[in-house]
Amino acid sequence: MNINQLIFRNIKKNLKNYYLYVFALIFSAALYFAFVTLQYDPSMDETKGSVKGAASIRAASILLVAIVSIFLLYANSLFIKRRSKEIGLFQLIGMTKNKIFRILSFENLILYFGSLSIGIFAGFSFSKLIIMVLFKTTGVDAIASLRFSSQALIQTLIVFTVIYLFIMIMNYIFIKRQSILALFRVTSSAEGKVKKLSIFEIIIGIFGIGLIITGYYISSKLFGGDFITMTELFTAMIVILASVIIGTYLFYKGSVSFLFNLLRKRKDGYLSIHEVISLASVMFRMKSNALLLTIITTVSALAIALLSLAYISYYSAEKTAADHIPHDFSIINREVADKFQAALREKTIGYTEKTIEVIQAKVNAEQLIDKNIEGLMIDPKAMPLPFISDKAVDWVDVSPEEVLFTGYNDLLQKVMPLKDSGTIEVKGKTQVIPHTYLGLERQYPVSWYFTGGGVPVAVVDDAVFKRLKKDLDPKIQKESNLYIGVDIKEKGDLEEANALFKSTGSYEKLYNESRLEISNNQKKNMGLMMFIVGFLGLTFLITSGCILYFKQMDEGESEKPNYTILRKLGFTQGDLLKGIQFKQLFNFGIPLAIGLLHSYFAVQSGWFLFGAEVWTPMIIVMVVYTVLYSIFGMLSVLYYKKVIKEAL
Repeated sequence: MNINQLIFRNIKKNLKNYYLYVFALIFSAALYFAFVTLQYDPSMDETKGSVKGAASIRAASILLVAIVSIFLLYANSLFIKRRSKEIGLFQLIGMTKNKIFRILSFENLILYFGSLSIGIFAGFSFSKLIIMVLFKTTGVDAIASLRFSSQALIQTLIVFTVIYLFIMIMNYIFIKRQSILALFRVTSSAEGKVKKLSIFEIIIGIFGIGLIITGYYISSKLFGGDFITMTELFTAMIVILASVIIGTYLFYKGSVSFLFNLLRKRKDGYLSIHEVISLASVMFRMKSNALLLTIITTVSALAIALLSLAYISYYSAEKTAADHIPHDFSIINREVADKFQAALREKTIGYTEKTIEVIQAKVNAEQLIDKNIEGLMIDPKAMPLPFISDKAVDWVDVSPEEVLFTGYNDLLQKVMPLKDSGTIEVKGKTQVIPHTYLGLERQYPVSWYFTGGGVPVAVVDDAVFKRLKKDLDPKIQKESNLYIGVDIKEKGDLEEANALFKSTGSYEKLYNESRLEISNNQKKNMGLMMFIVGFLGLTFLITSGCILYFKQMDEGESEKPNYTILRKLGFTQGDLLKGIQFKQLFNFGIPLAIGLLHSYFAVQSGWFLFGAEVWTPMIIVMVVYTVLYSIFGMLSVLYYKKVIKEAL
């Protein structure tokens, strides 16, 4: 057999054994080429200009390179170790290390750049679909077309050629450093196996769980008023990050073994064959993979949390717009409103108008605030609030001694929670009027111009409102005290009305707002963010899933002699496969469960900064991530099924 025949036989063998690596390489190349194509596509100009999309996509492409590079280098390190015996045999028959390196390099060259070519073609084929998805999520009205970008091709080739050179350097160092004897021991020594759980591992296991719980507890208090300065808030975030990451590492290093050891002791050592197969491997192998699993868990949690927050903002766009503007159009100038309404009448678009007079007065709400809000720059004894008459709204009626707060966002509710009842003092310029506080309603009666984007509106009796109007403090009044809300009767006319609102110059006037425009802008901004985070998250999901799968392939090959013995002892393929299923449930399920838990507490600590809805978008993201991640667990079970079948 000549060298060329040897090379092509090895390629065929490697393609059969490492098909998922080839798939991952094709997928990575396709994803990167399609993503880079977005930078140079002319149809992306509107998205780029509206939310600085070009910079966002460029930054995301750098992160994409980092993820793909780490994955390919790690995968190559696993495969070169698996071929260590083959390299040792080449040396035994008289081949020099340089010749072996040239053979492996030529094999890798064909496999790598063959996969890269297929990946670029696949990326080009799906680039139009990706642009269409981006336009859909951002709400951009543009036509996506299939364009081949030579700039994207050159950039992709440069990036993947550099990665290939690093892979070759890694292989060269590995071959040069290993002796023949060491090459035959690489696979067997790749995983450390511990026979007994030490006291130290028990201690770090308990400590790891304690650190994670501490991080969760602090995150639940993050925006609850316990941290009132920026320094305290920043310190708390650092502590959360450090405790969760270190705790996760210690969890894999000791907690998993500790918990499974407790389970084994509860059964007094009488374990079924599937429990032995699943527990033993997870207990002793997770420790050696603690750092890798910590990285996978942390980045998975980060990807899920960021995607959840972006989707929360996207999902809540209409609700957030309604909180800022309670009507389709918000106007604070009578002349502008008349001009806009004249344009609506000219186009025979039906509308209704709601006019509310709004004044500003200070309130002593010290009895209602049960937490120290020092550092928020709000004086509870003289807090300025907008006031309206109860006659201005038809859903509430208060007596002269009562006041109702309405329109209160989730952020203020977190950092400045109010009691359900109490007494407040309304301060005019010369007089103070005591009121009984009735509580808080969610409904927003006026736009954010009067509320400053967060504080509630005080609803008082009409007689009290007139008294306050005669005793106004001019220093705290807004330039306009008139809110004009315009609602379109037929929602099908809303797009046309919005176009009229902008064409008449109404939208150009400060603080005159369109609810549809605010909603569309938020969807455009967060749609791009959601697209980029989802793109990077999908890349990491595929690469981390492949890494875990490759590790299971490695374990399967090393455990093959054990399965041969068990089959000879009379255990059926079904007995062993049941244990394998439990094993993969732990191997893939534990990192996934911890990642989901981390992301849940991360989202819960600050979701109210992004939108008004949390559960639906968060659950959708987590379910989709779980389903996609589970595919690799099922592939691992199928691979082990093949190993068990070949064991006898």
